[in-house]
Order: sequence, then structure tokens, then C-alpha cells
Amino acid sequence: MSKSSPRRPFGGKSTGTVTVIEARVHRSWARNARMAFVLTAVIAGILAAVVASSYMHPILALFVAVAVGVPLGGIVWVLVRIWPVIRLLWWWTPEIILAGLLLTGWVQLASHTPTLVTLLVVALVVGIPAGVPVIRRRLVAWGWCLIVRHRLRVCFAQFIIANQSGSLPLILWAVPTPVGERVWVYLRPGLSVKDLESRLDKIAVTCHASTVLIERASDGNSAYVRFDIKRREVLTANVGSPLVDVIDPDTPTVEQTPVQVPTALDLPDVQAPTITLPKQGDRKPVKPAATTTANGTKPTSVDADDDVSDWI
Repeated sequence: MSKSSPRRPFGGKSTGTVTVIEARVHRSWARNARMAFVLTAVIAGILAAVVASSYMHPILALFVAVAVGVPLGGIVWVLVRIWPVIRLLWWWTPEIILAGLLLTGWVQLASHTPTLVTLLVVALVVGIPAGVPVIRRRLVAWGWCLIVRHRLRVCFAQFIIANQSGSLPLILWAVPTPVGERVWVYLRPGLSVKDLESRLDKIAVTCHASTVLIERASDGNSAYVRFDIKRREVLTANVGSPLVDVIDPDTPTVEQTPVQVPTALDLPDVQAPTITLPKQGDRKPVKPAATTTANGTKPTSVDADDDVSDWI
């Protein structure tokens, strides 16, 4: 569904279009609406005819079935047909509610209070959050949560492939974290966590963040995932330790002399242990053990001066 403006504000024709709902999505939901109408009308008509036939003539029961099935099918057709618009309103639900509350409060305040009081209340409502750093940072964090939901929707619509019907993942809610935002998303058929992990760098660029992480938010449902969007580093900040409050301020301090740790040593400075080896002359000769031959006689000893060539 496209909305085109025939003329420009200052004359001349304009050929540009403003796309509210994509043509593919429009055709897909029109087909789904017709199918939903037929199924609802037939099922509701059959059930109504079965119930009515027990109380009246079958021919009259058919008229009752038509009178019940057609209106119910028409209601379902309208709901399915306008579902893209309902989904678009769902995307902007927080902004619509916030704008409605602010406008209602302004109207009620302006109609029940003098102008000076109205301006004073508005100045306090706007000035206090802007002047108090804690409140200001909190409001900015929640503002980024609203922005990130729309940026993720842009990612899904631009470069992440959805199913053939063109239905985008359902972006649920977002909460601020110390490093950025955390968003819960329900994926449609055709997407998985691995498909999105390969595009996390592009998602980070679209969300104006440094990095983006994705993981499953449920062990039993892989379509329920969680995006952790990181846009700042908190580990470099100075964090106060709670142990300081535990220490008694009256505890006396003890001055300790610094210990000098040697950084280098020369070989003469190393005190090696002295090892005493035994002398060679102190060793006692070891007598050979007496042996016997196979017949029980002792072998004859051979002197070193004897010639043993005659024995060979």
C-alpha cells in the first residue's frame, strides 16, 4: 500500500511515493484474509447447522448456519486483513501511549490551572530531569531502548531475509543495561540464530553501537532470542570498593620499609654450596665371588704372565 502526493507544496508534480506497507506484504495478507474467511465461515456454519438441526428442520438449520458463519468469517477477514496495520501500531505502541499521556496531562493542566502555574509545572517537569544527572541518564537510557526497537526493525526489513510472506520478527520489549540495551525478539519461520550471527556487524552499524551479541533466551524455544547491544565500556570507570567502609578509621597504621628485590646478580655474588668428593685411595678392593664349574670343581686361576695361546 503506497501513498503518493500528486503535487508538491510549492507547485509541480511529484513522482515519489511513501510506502506504509510493502506490496508483497499487502498481497500476502490479502490472500490470508480470504482463506481465513472461507475456513471460518465453513467451520462455524457446519457447527451451527449441527446444533440447530436438533432443534428445528434441517433446511432452517442451513439458514441459521449461513447467518452464523458469514458474519464470523467477515470478522476474521477484517482482523487478518488489517493485521499489517495492527502490527505497525504495535511497533509504535510505547510512543503512542507516551504521547497520549503527555497530551492528556497538558490539556488537563492547562484547563484547570492558571497560565503562570501551568508554566511553572512544565518548567519543573522539564527542568528537574534535565538538571539532575541521575534522572537524565535514566531517561536517555530508556529513550535509546525505544530507538533500538525501530533500528532492529529496519535491519530485519532491509538486509535480513524473512519468510516468503514478508512477516518480520516480532520485537517484544527492551530494557537498559550498564553497557547499552537488551532487546527480546521472537523470530519468524525462515530465520535462526546462526543466520543473524553472520550479520551482527551490520546490525551494530544500524543501531549506532560498537558491538551486538545474540543468544537464545529460552532453552525450549529457539525462536525466542535476546540481543545485547553494547555502545559503551564500563570496565574503565573507577568503582568504589565497599571494603573501605568496613575498616575502622581508628586503626593505627604500620609503616613498612620497602623490600629491595634484586634485579640482577653477578656470578661472584652467588654462594654455591661446597661438595666434598671421596678420595680414590680410600676405596677397598672387592674380592670376586667364588664360582664353581658344572662338575663341582673350582676353576683354575690364570695369571696375567701366562701365555694362553696354547690353550686355544
